[in-house]
Amino acid sequence: MVSKANPEVTDAMESDLLRSVHAILLELDGHHTASQFNRGMLRWTLHKKIERNPANNCTLVKIVVKELERAERSDNKLHIIPLLHTLMYAIVQAVYIPDDLYKRVYEFCKRLLTLPQPYCTVGLSHAVRVKSERLTPGVLYQRMVLSEQNIKNEQYQYHEKVFVFADPALLSMEMSAALSSEIESASPCRSHMSYMCDVIVHTMQAALGDSCDAPTLERMLKAKGQDTIELYFREVVATVEVCAEEAGGNHSLYTGKLQQLYTTIVSSANPDGQSSSTLFGIPLPNPEISFHLWREDDLLWKELAKFTRSVSSSEVLSSDSASFEMPDPVSDLTSSELLRLSILSTDSGIERDLPPSELPAVSEEPSAGRSEQEQGRLVRRGGIKMKPSVSDGMALLQDTLEETGASPLGKLQRRAGSHGLPGSRQQKLYTARIVVLGDDRIVGRLAKAYYSLRKREARRPFLTQKLSLQFYYIPVTHEEQSSSSTKENTPTAGSDLCQLAAYLGRVDPWYENNIRSLCHMIPKLAKMKSCSGKSSEANPFLTDVISYYVRMGLQPVYFCIYSVKIAFTCLTKEHVEDVFVTQLQIDIPECMGFSGTMKGSNCGAMMTISYKKASLSNREVEKGLSLQTSGLVMRAIPSCETEDLDCLIVSFSEGSKVKAGVDGKIRTCNIKIGTLEQKPFTVCLDQDYRRIFKNVASIEVSPCLEPGYCIQKMRNSRFSVCDQEDVGLTKYMSKALPLPINTFAGIIQ
Repeated sequence: MVSKANPEVTDAMESDLLRSVHAILLELDGHHTASQFNRGMLRWTLHKKIERNPANNCTLVKIVVKELERAERSDNKLHIIPLLHTLMYAIVQAVYIPDDLYKRVYEFCKRLLTLPQPYCTVGLSHAVRVKSERLTPGVLYQRMVLSEQNIKNEQYQYHEKVFVFADPALLSMEMSAALSSEIESASPCRSHMSYMCDVIVHTMQAALGDSCDAPTLERMLKAKGQDTIELYFREVVATVEVCAEEAGGNHSLYTGKLQQLYTTIVSSANPDGQSSSTLFGIPLPNPEISFHLWREDDLLWKELAKFTRSVSSSEVLSSDSASFEMPDPVSDLTSSELLRLSILSTDSGIERDLPPSELPAVSEEPSAGRSEQEQGRLVRRGGIKMKPSVSDGMALLQDTLEETGASPLGKLQRRAGSHGLPGSRQQKLYTARIVVLGDDRIVGRLAKAYYSLRKREARRPFLTQKLSLQFYYIPVTHEEQSSSSTKENTPTAGSDLCQLAAYLGRVDPWYENNIRSLCHMIPKLAKMKSCSGKSSEANPFLTDVISYYVRMGLQPVYFCIYSVKIAFTCLTKEHVEDVFVTQLQIDIPECMGFSGTMKGSNCGAMMTISYKKASLSNREVEKGLSLQTSGLVMRAIPSCETEDLDCLIVSFSEGSKVKAGVDGKIRTCNIKIGTLEQKPFTVCLDQDYRRIFKNVASIEVSPCLEPGYCIQKMRNSRFSVCDQEDVGLTKYMSKALPLPINTFAGIIQ
């Protein structure tokens, strides 16, 4: 618990909160004098104030509602979504809010439904939560604690965990150790009994208000035994969940049951029935967070499998990933093989072909009467053909049908925001919130891992039935990255390695202020911590920011994952299939030492390019050209607001000999590139020097198809004459596989 809070809010405290809110709004407008290093600190400081004094929550709600109504009158939409998130975060942690204030907040959220996207989507989401909290006070705090701390109960069986994956190529060992130490020190290490007491006290205060003596309630709970606390906890959770699930809810019945339980607990402490009416601040603990350096390609799948199995089973799996056995028949495949829909088996299925070390033990001597011909007969080994069950297939199909956020193939408008009514999709038991720390290179690695995971699930569903994935991106960069890129002599030198984060900052100002502003701050904080050696447990800034981001960032922005098929000059070398999400770069090795116009005039290769021109009319116009160039770049992330199209923008290097009438840039989603001369080129994906392919003869780029759609279409092709048309359920399935990155608002036009 925390120290006792002063129930009275003075004018000085209210003025301080008002100044903090106005400072945040000035920072949004770009008028605040805060430096780049201090951006994002204002929001964190405000939430720390209300965390230390629970009486501030109700005051902050009143202030923010006034500011929201003022923004509505002045048509200042820039302030609406940041103020809404500030408001909701205060409501979740508030110990008590009057009903008239709940009504005022709810009415404002309903008025947002008349506004365009994303305001109506965010307003609807918050309206549903405010209505639920108004009818059942304490339900949001209780559900968040139960799911994030993995407290087992029969009424609310959902579990969440935050996974932080950092790029080891960007962060040094000292910085990684400092970040891991901060996250571990700030992560909760309390017993489940203490969380149960927190839930009981917070729910009693939220429902009963002034009639609840929180210090006495806490003292009486500590004096009880474990079995008694668990009994009270189960009764509180059952009361909250039953009322929350009922249509309309019975508020008087809800408060009556909690009042009866409260009287039972504190009856021995207050025989006369009098209460001191003192509120107690119950801070919202940080969720369970694990920190990982992303060294292995299949690390994401391993950690997700551990999470689902460790929570659902009483046996906790070993933390050693090397000894972790995969319940999947393709666990021993390489990363390149995982990207193939079919695997060619080299096993003949004949026992005689096995090496001596793998021959089965013979329990008895062969019969003397058997002839040599019978003994030499080919014998097939016993085996079972594993087929996915009907429930597994339906789970994968339903999951693919619900993924409607991606833009259909050929559509250029980027999609964003959650679709459908809140609660319309079936909530899964487990939610994994994946946070990646790094630049565009780790986003490309995330896209590749996500594609591999979807292919695993398409073959044999294991995580689809019970696990929901949410992706978050915190950019990290430092001054040494440009020098390190030059040292590696890679195409990333001098390039912008945070293109995706810059785009998210342009379309979502609240993401820009609270997340993208950390790109330079995180390395400096980690360096300061590693040098000082002091613990930041008292003020875990980074952990608090991650907690706020994963809790309030629920509006995804979808980025197309592109598939690239690479053919090499060596004919005996197999083709390679890979994916990228931000950028593909082609360079001619002999021209990498030149620059400017000399690079295109003195060297280069004659390339043939065939592509389908992207247009807003969705007309597929196939075009082709040949030109001499020393390299080109395909960018999937627009560099400015005027080019916000979900397609590839192909630009050629300086000095390229482009024919007259051909634009210097090509907009397309499907393109093939090859060389007419015997000059190989190199391909770099997502500006990652670990993903460079040399001696390339040709490439073919197209949007990555959803593996579930491919499997379903393959099954339908057995019964369909025309393979080109979608029949059955494939007409309603998402064809493209997008990478959804969660933000606070989605895309603000």
